[in-house]
Amino acid sequence: MKRNILLSLTVVGALSISTVTPLKAAPDADNSGKNVVDRNSETITPESQSNAKEDVEVTAAIRRAIVKNDSLSTYAHNIKIVTTENHVVYLRGPVASAEEVATIVKLAKQNAGKYPVKNQLSVNRK
Repeated sequence: MKRNILLSLTVVGALSISTVTPLKAAPDADNSGKNVVDRNSETITPESQSNAKEDVEVTAAIRRAIVKNDSLSTYAHNIKIVTTENHVVYLRGPVASAEEVATIVKLAKQNAGKYPVKNQLSVNRK
């Protein structure tokens, strides 16, 4: 009896192993092609952020205003906001609509003080 149970378990185990399918490779991130622009040495990236107190405060004020606005999409809440050493605010990244672009630019200008705002936002066409 024990021998039959052991034989049955061995057969079931062998069948289980033979039916395992290999894992599929994870798909590429949907924005990996867009990130190529960040590899250009002339592109403003988060590493371009100035550490001067006033520049950091301007960037933080703009971020707070954008995140506080519940009408904006997750894309909009996650855009890149970079204030460079030459006191220019850059807005980069995809958003859900042209209306969001207008809202973000408006909020940025309201919170940037004397700093100019450069709009490099794009509308995500999913």
